[in-house]
Amino acid sequence: MKLPVLDGAYARHLLLEMLDIPSPTGFTDEIVHYTGRRLEELGIPFEVTRRGAIRANITGKQERPDRAVVTHLDTIGCMVKWLKPNGRLEVVPVGTWSARFAEGARVTIFTDNRRYRGTILPLKASGHTYGDAVDKLPIKWSNVEVRIDEPSESRADLERLGINVGDYVAVDPQPEIDSAGYINARHLDDKAGVAVVLAVAKALRDCDATLPLTTHLLFTVSEEVGSGASHVLHQDVAEMVTIDTATLAPEQNSSERGVTIAMMDSSGPFDFHLTHKLLRLCEQFHIYHTRDVFRFYHSDSASAIDAGNDIRTALVCFGTDATHGWERCHLQSLESLGKLLLAYLLSPPTFQRDREELAPLAGFPKQQKGLENGSS
Repeated sequence: MKLPVLDGAYARHLLLEMLDIPSPTGFTDEIVHYTGRRLEELGIPFEVTRRGAIRANITGKQERPDRAVVTHLDTIGCMVKWLKPNGRLEVVPVGTWSARFAEGARVTIFTDNRRYRGTILPLKASGHTYGDAVDKLPIKWSNVEVRIDEPSESRADLERLGINVGDYVAVDPQPEIDSAGYINARHLDDKAGVAVVLAVAKALRDCDATLPLTTHLLFTVSEEVGSGASHVLHQDVAEMVTIDTATLAPEQNSSERGVTIAMMDSSGPFDFHLTHKLLRLCEQFHIYHTRDVFRFYHSDSASAIDAGNDIRTALVCFGTDATHGWERCHLQSLESLGKLLLAYLLSPPTFQRDREELAPLAGFPKQQKGLENGSS
């Protein structure tokens, strides 16, 4: 089988458009509308939950067992915690990320009626005033503040501007794609994954492929705070592949040039059979890949299991340096991810038996079946 061709230019165009839409968790309506319009252009029907998660449906030759691919639309960000007497804002993080990466960020503050621009700065921001003390300020959120680009020197000035505790603060992505194929931006997690999934959907539509299984493309809106795919699954989905970032570090085995298949994260191991199926697909279609284990990581797959869904889950990732900070990935990693998704969606179910929620022991798979002992 030859895989459909992925439109890389389309994926890059979508990525840049999505990065331009602020979407910290809880402030995701605009990115939901954007994603819905892209699905409409592709002719893919979808439904939207009360809070904004999207479930798109592609009918396959076989209705059960269903499969799903999930990405998330929400990103990290901030929220106003306190209107300070000096006319600046104390903020707390939305999602898990370090104040180290917040310092110097350009931001947009969304009030009830308008938006303002500003910058996140450390409390001691001027070397001409504080000297070496600038470098000695501990890294924590209470040691940064938002300077608003409006006349504001008191709490009364902030109130006059209409700023309130609880207003969202979105961090600028500042994207850049260079000639070497590197993409630098905040919020590649997980807008790069969303762009790849939509590009995969376009590739399938362009070649008029009929999938072997009915497939749901899921786009969640609360992954960064831990709930994610807990509320958007069909009950008959038997296997789900989550698309997200793979962390690059000396202690990690992920690659910035290929697709990473996670074997385990902080919530525990992923499904043995689905994960190894993805590894075999990489080998079959010569897709550069690595395996990795993530210690401080919680994905949509974990949310789905935590919510009580009895499904096989896997996590496949594009390699990303400095996750939840100044992120960087490479176009080759996104291409490898897209190829694996195409191979997976065009493959038969991992097990036909999975169409039944409960079944006899006969036919239940064996992990060691057909494997040699390995001892001499």
